[in-house]
Amino acid sequence: MMDHTNFERRSMSRIDFSCRSIVALAIGLGWVTSIGHAAEQEAATRTTQSDCDGIASVVGGEARCLRTLENFQDCAQCPEMIALPAGTFEMGSPEDELGRSNSEGPEHCVRIKYHLAVAKYEATFAEWDNCVAAGGCKHVPRDSGWGRGRQPVINVSWEDAFREYIPWLSKAAGQTYRLLTEAEWEYAARSSTTTEFSTGKSITSDDANFDGTSTYAGSAKGVYRQKPLEVGGFAPNAFGLYDMHGNVWEWVADCFTSNYMDTPTDGSAARDVPNCQRVMRGGSWIDSPRVLRSAARGHVPAHTRFIYRGFRVARVITGDPQSATASEELVPCP
Repeated sequence: MMDHTNFERRSMSRIDFSCRSIVALAIGLGWVTSIGHAAEQEAATRTTQSDCDGIASVVGGEARCLRTLENFQDCAQCPEMIALPAGTFEMGSPEDELGRSNSEGPEHCVRIKYHLAVAKYEATFAEWDNCVAAGGCKHVPRDSGWGRGRQPVINVSWEDAFREYIPWLSKAAGQTYRLLTEAEWEYAARSSTTTEFSTGKSITSDDANFDGTSTYAGSAKGVYRQKPLEVGGFAPNAFGLYDMHGNVWEWVADCFTSNYMDTPTDGSAARDVPNCQRVMRGGSWIDSPRVLRSAARGHVPAHTRFIYRGFRVARVITGDPQSATASEELVPCP
């Protein structure tokens, strides 16, 4: 009969030896810096959690106790981020909403049980050009004559953002950045509102950059600027986020699904399918107001680039969509 105790002891010894061998190899290859940095961040977070009455996090390699809706940056070249509260919301649109498509239903309750940081602005040419200068991005997008700097980066595909900019940013920041999921995007855009837009039941060209010659629900006609504008030119929503409606479409992580029948309800992305079309949200400077609605969805192939498509980044501060639980009680969906 096998002596399970001795067998397990010998097995654990071999595992311990293997682990020590891996660590030795990591030191030899120079990986120990990253391992040590991650361990320091974890320890710093634990230290902060013990005396933090806000959101315990690590920012720029240092322990921080963030307040809800506080701005922060992980590095000098990193985007400004805003710490969003955990919360619940009804995703999608009711069947009688003007301009609705069938892909926006059925409405369903989504619970964001974790603290998410979202970029205050759409990604800019300045931020992308930093990535190019550092060797992280190979693609150099055209600005179509509208300038670079604080202009939202355009002519970038989902694959460009996912495979080039985001890995570089994550390495530069020492944090894991990513695209927002579709549910996270709508949660951020609504910013606790339940109306068609974060501005209410209608929107005008004084609120956002779109084709203001078109109207919605009796709104006044406005101007059509015929180009993207520098980020942050209009009032932010209640979460402090700019240009969630209009200016440029924003790529999100999800594959497009024809409806929400089997969609996750925890803020995570829809099931990934090879070669799927990717979702974009928010509408753009070229669109009518119905496309700017918080629930409106667009979808195109992931490799395509165009003059009205950009993106916005996010990173999780605490927990993750699959397993996290927020410290506060979440308000039930209506």
